Amino acid sequence: MPDRLSALDASFLYLEDSATPMHVGGVAVFERPRDGFDYEQLLALVGQRLGYLPRYRQRVVSVPGHLARPVWVDDVDFDLSYHVRRSALPDPGSDEQLFDLVARLMSRRLDPDRPLWEAYFVEGLAEGRVALITKTHQSVVDGAGTIELGQLILDGSPQEREPVQDTWTPRRRPSRTQLLLDAVSETVQRPGELVENVRSAAADAAATAEKVAGAVGGVASALRTVVRPAPAGPLNVRVSGGRVFAVVRTRLADYRKVRADHGGTVNDVVLAAITGALREWLLSRGSSLNPGSTVRALVPMAVRDADTAEYDGAGLVGNQVAAYLVDLPVGEGNPVLRLQHIGHAMAEHLDSGRSVAARALLRVGGFAPATLHSLGARAAGSFSGRIFNLVITNSPGPQEPLYAGPAKMTEMFPVIPLVRNQALAIGVTSYHGGVYFGLNGDRKAVSDVDVLAGMIEESLEELKGAHW
Repeated sequence: MPDRLSALDASFLYLEDSATPMHVGGVAVFERPRDGFDYEQLLALVGQRLGYLPRYRQRVVSVPGHLARPVWVDDVDFDLSYHVRRSALPDPGSDEQLFDLVARLMSRRLDPDRPLWEAYFVEGLAEGRVALITKTHQSVVDGAGTIELGQLILDGSPQEREPVQDTWTPRRRPSRTQLLLDAVSETVQRPGELVENVRSAAADAAATAEKVAGAVGGVASALRTVVRPAPAGPLNVRVSGGRVFAVVRTRLADYRKVRADHGGTVNDVVLAAITGALREWLLSRGSSLNPGSTVRALVPMAVRDADTAEYDGAGLVGNQVAAYLVDLPVGEGNPVLRLQHIGHAMAEHLDSGRSVAARALLRVGGFAPATLHSLGARAAGSFSGRIFNLVITNSPGPQEPLYAGPAKMTEMFPVIPLVRNQALAIGVTSYHGGVYFGLNGDRKAVSDVDVLAGMIEESLEELKGAHW
């Protein structure tokens, strides 16, 4: 039988348009070693690892008449140099120029006639640094059969790994007749599939309610959430095709200090810092806030073992993510009370035991947060955008340095895609003592995303200095 896309994977293709490309991205910055690290070395490194990821050499082919969901087929003309590209900034390139490049690259859809991923090796950064920008379609990374490219090429040391034996030979693309015969055969065996294929391209209220139930802890709560949409505000507008991107660099020790002073978890402190920033940003735009004002976030997070240290990648439970709906108290002026409200809300979710879980990741090492952010974006894409204002993905990473070949990674920023009518998405990742934020915004609706990024730093400082 053909390797057919799941209903969820197909929906990411059906719902994609020029304003909302459905790919997840990442920006990794590296120190260039004395012996150098160039495009050819990266190309060879990716080529050596592709044997682990058959999906990265497959493309999507539609079934004539849409009688069945599309299928994955080998790309007989696969060209690695098309997918791993070379770019450069005017030397010495600034971080602002790099992030402007990220915004422009992320706004462009992936080529549907080729495997749905791209990577850009960016040279010319100041201080001899280089960067790697990755784009991977949400239909590709399912966390079970396929992981994100960044997880595959990073290692715990600069020592070369033995390359996997790659004997890949592309299978011939099935003909239109074969695609039709396979579709008819499946329909005869499972008549409900034809109805499901039609449904997968449209929003289904019952399916939405069922998914929301897992996120908010019960069917009754789900119905109330569907009836009561997310609060209106400047974050919920029809997005344009343009993007802006900004980052925040903070230290993990600061979050642990706030946690020690006021309780909660490191993740609670992260959300409280974002909440304080959103409050100031909304006020700067003239929004009217009252003490009960909230912004609802969909927060997919890594599932952790309670006995392991926070923000250490070793404690992931089966490498899973769970998605929660959290009302961020932007109307509350006291930073400690904001933190306590968030801690209470998150504790209720964690105690409920209900979540939208992803399947286990392949245990191939590397930088698992790249895959977990992709899974978080998939979880967000499966919900109705009417029930939340923004997405905040949060994934713990390793606290030891990682390398791409001989080059040491110094920073990593997630790029979470925007869904229709939602102008901001925030990805958060810890790595080697730092906590890194990537803010992806719509160029028209959130043109001042860099201002919001600065407010996150100020909000964290406010929490550090707060006294109860």
